[in-house]
Amino acid sequence: MASPPDSPIPDPPARVLDQRLDAIARQPFRAKFHLRGRDRATAELSGPATMRWHAHDLIAKRLAPAEPYKDGRQTPYRGHPVFVAQHATATCCRGCLQRWHGIPKGRELSRAERAYVVAVVCRWIERELTG
Repeated sequence: MASPPDSPIPDPPARVLDQRLDAIARQPFRAKFHLRGRDRATAELSGPATMRWHAHDLIAKRLAPAEPYKDGRQTPYRGHPVFVAQHATATCCRGCLQRWHGIPKGRELSRAERAYVVAVVCRWIERELTG
């Protein structure tokens, strides 16, 4: 796994993330995603710190490059809680990231953008497990 940045970038406040997640969840396609079965069990057993590491690693490998391999089809629909969260939060591909989060395609994600995506994904997982 990739190591996290040396000096952490603070997460946006939970209320800001919640507002964004609530807006995205109003879309029928995004609203159908929930942690179930093995994906939910993995998130519960692993805990938030491990989920954050996994999110950081998966985002760095699959979303952060300027032109991700198979962009638009690189994120499975299940198999890991982070994958489910990426679809639920519109952070699954660079097109969704641009449309829903205003992060442009065609260039590598900055450290701050990676941290933002990880924060969004982790907040969604947290909400799923407590809701």
